[in-house]
Amino acid sequence: MRVSVVICTCGRASILPDTLDTLTVQTQPAHEVIIVATQPSDIPDLTRYTAKMPLRVEFAEKGLPKQRNHALNILSDQCDIVFFIDDDYMPSADALEQLSRAFAALRYAAGMNGTLLADGIHSRGIDASDARSMLRNRPAVGPVPIAIKRNLVGLYGCNMAYRTDAISDTRFDEALPLYGWQEDVDFASRVNGEMVQVNTVSGVHCGTKLGRESSGEMLGYSQVANPIYLSGKGHIPPVFLLKLTMKNILANHLKQLCPEDWIDRAGRARGNRAALKDWIRGRVSPDRLTHVRPSPSGPKP
Repeated sequence: MRVSVVICTCGRASILPDTLDTLTVQTQPAHEVIIVATQPSDIPDLTRYTAKMPLRVEFAEKGLPKQRNHALNILSDQCDIVFFIDDDYMPSADALEQLSRAFAALRYAAGMNGTLLADGIHSRGIDASDARSMLRNRPAVGPVPIAIKRNLVGLYGCNMAYRTDAISDTRFDEALPLYGWQEDVDFASRVNGEMVQVNTVSGVHCGTKLGRESSGEMLGYSQVANPIYLSGKGHIPPVFLLKLTMKNILANHLKQLCPEDWIDRAGRARGNRAALKDWIRGRVSPDRLTHVRPSPSGPKP
């Protein structure tokens, strides 16, 4: 199967080579690697990669849904599988080969996540050298792909793959601005077919903090506004969205008393409250996060 890899990036030219390095050693080469950036400064020197794999650079307006849609619009039917990975996700050397095998074996699956060896989003982040070590020492997997989780509500956007014929004309919701919080779950909920997690596709999400949105208030607003908006679309179970929202509100307000040094819990809590106030007033909307006033200085969101 032809696997095209899509990497959307913004302001992280210094870390992109670590991800690209992992794509040059794949046991099944990518049909194409498409990088969608927002401006030339997002892109490092690609000279050493162009001879090793089919590489294409595109530019789109800033916003994860917009950048991913740009890639889908130019992909058309040029591949069988599209594999969206974050610019700080490092796949194992056989990831693309295992994706092809998994989609061939699990005919009912329209989309799938691999299995993360580690996810730095829940910590200060994982250094690329440590990620490479994890990939070298990963546990062996059997030859037969197994769906260890089935009927997922959504997929985790740092490593999600779809059959292109299942996607058809489905696109990411551009009403979810900037990092588009939960845009991955919303997209998966609108693609026809079952979403699964497989055991044979491995990778490390470094969770690099460089270049991420710096306003805890804005992310906190999205944590409430986006689920409210998505619940109105009717594709995602309301209970799933309610649990997600309450989990984040409680975590932000409780942990701000003793916050992690890489998360602006107080800012997120303020953003949560701003969205709840807008909801009470009947004017909550994902795009209103751009009106949220960030704190003058503070840690990452």
